[in-house]
Amino acid sequence: MSAIRLLVLGAVRQHGRAHGYQVRNDLEYWGAHEWSNAKPGSIYHALKQMAKQGLLLAHETAPSTAGGPPRTEYEITERGTQEYLSLLRSSLTSYDQSMDVLSAGVGFIVDLERGEAVALLRKRIAAIEGWRASVTEHYTPAEGPESLGHIGEIMNLWVHTADLGAEWTRGLIARIEGGAYTFAGEGDPFVGVLAEGQENPYATGTPDPGDSV
Repeated sequence: MSAIRLLVLGAVRQHGRAHGYQVRNDLEYWGAHEWSNAKPGSIYHALKQMAKQGLLLAHETAPSTAGGPPRTEYEITERGTQEYLSLLRSSLTSYDQSMDVLSAGVGFIVDLERGEAVALLRKRIAAIEGWRASVTEHYTPAEGPESLGHIGEIMNLWVHTADLGAEWTRGLIARIEGGAYTFAGEGDPFVGVLAEGQENPYATGTPDPGDSV
């Protein structure tokens, strides 16, 4: 699963309609360019590809008053919303995805209802525990990884990473069940996107030429 599709669909959905530079600006504001492949080229490519696939609707706007070329704005379609929610749910339950996929899912978790978010995270814990049980039954000797030489540290790393992942997930569940954050249907959500013209303190550069394509 690619994190970039989830990130781009989610960013466009939060705006209602957004052009490429807005999406890029938002993802940089979240630091996604540091923990995922949300680089400018990948973002613009994803926008164009998902428009071709019917997940986004492209609108060509009028040229700017400064004389620049027309700018393309994107709007998520019904099919795109279904794809977005499917990717979001998968990102929260799959224990074997890369960290950028989970990070993207957590960034949009409040688009779900509170009860569903908790249920998905519980599935994640069950999957982690099932994987750990199967691994430690067959590959982790009782006397520790040293008996396998330094190669044993590979499995030791994976088991410890799984344990930390399960611990973090339990903590998140506890916070959500304790009333943290505003989920779908509960009121005004946290605003995690930048308004048009709002300065981004984490911006990495100027608008890309692909913005107007």
